Amino acid sequence: MMNNYALVRPEHLNHHGYLFGGILLKWVDEYAWMAATLDFPGYNFVTIGLNNIIFKKRVKNGGILRFNINFCKKGNTSITYNVKVFADEPGAKEEIEVFVTDITFVNLDENGKPTKIK
Repeated sequence: MMNNYALVRPEHLNHHGYLFGGILLKWVDEYAWMAATLDFPGYNFVTIGLNNIIFKKRVKNGGILRFNINFCKKGNTSITYNVKVFADEPGAKEEIEVFVTDITFVNLDENGKPTKIK
């Protein structure tokens, strides 16, 4: 399991004044890739998919996000992680789950072809 954090700032907000979903997806992709790279050093992982993407709650400016990243499974050439995101918004007494997805990475060789993970 890996935890990572991000602070929601004005430049991350959409036209409604809440966290833009694309920014959250960028962080999910980046932080999960770091977890995969640390768990499986020496491999060349790229994202191939996100499944069951669920935005549960909107996030306000100033919210502190905690990304909980857990290894799920390893296939022949791919690995999957579950990502849950929790928000601790300004003035809140507890964090709430705001997002969940599964993300899969494939290991590529020097020619860009999927290759076995040992």
